[in-house]
Amino acid sequence: MPELQRPAGPLYYEITDLTPPWAPPRPTIVFHHGVGITGAIWSAWLPVLAGRYRLVRFDTRGFGRSSVPGPSFPWSLDLLAEDVLAVARAAGAEQFHLVGESLGGTVGLWLATRQAPGLLSLTVCSTSHRGASIQRVREWRDFIGRNGMAAWSAMMMPHRLDPEQASPAAWRWFEAEQARSSPHVTLDLADLLIGTDLTPDLPAIATPTLVLAPGASPFVPLAIAREIHALAPGSELQEFAGVRHAIAYSHGPACARALRAFLTRRGLGHRDGSRQMREG
Repeated sequence: MPELQRPAGPLYYEITDLTPPWAPPRPTIVFHHGVGITGAIWSAWLPVLAGRYRLVRFDTRGFGRSSVPGPSFPWSLDLLAEDVLAVARAAGAEQFHLVGESLGGTVGLWLATRQAPGLLSLTVCSTSHRGASIQRVREWRDFIGRNGMAAWSAMMMPHRLDPEQASPAAWRWFEAEQARSSPHVTLDLADLLIGTDLTPDLPAIATPTLVLAPGASPFVPLAIAREIHALAPGSELQEFAGVRHAIAYSHGPACARALRAFLTRRGLGHRDGSRQMREG
């Protein structure tokens, strides 16, 4: 699978493209996951979207098969946003739709507020624009220091997923992925989120934006999603009652259908004529 060389270390990404060789290139969707997980979180989205779009998933810097920076690394939203743009370029997409969950959604809002070139639409899941509103995160540093990542992951799971809405196998995989995460990366990115406030910038968003909001996230209250919707001009909001934070994982097909319908409503579907370059 492709590895993108970046000044701060390589990023792993993969492309799912079912476009027949005789057909015009399809629009590209880039997926950006959040803290403590990998690009595999999007797997259940693929069957819903792969017939209409080229799908690009990458492991966020610090997780999975991407490079893991050392302690005291200078994290910034600028760096993470440039990672997204670099992945899109490497995948051959001059223009692309972006889907971000949690941290990935915050990075997406950052790009949209800065009118990033080539950004056709933005979909955010379980996302906050005001890091100080993210609940429980300040507890992580002390807990991980005393108990380690495996205990942290076990503690996090009921907040991430409802056991009634995830199979035992899906639960075990998610818990194991979290437990493998770097503690300093997890904590440093949590600090970055806490220190972020995009409230003054959201009214500048011109990118068509869809907000997918779990109704029972212990980290990002539903009021935060409603605030993003109110501040981002022309955005749409879809709430999922009773769903916990990891909506992109537990309700992947439903989220993907919501995205597909949104892009169709906005005239941004697979016949939108957006310019693409084939990979390579």
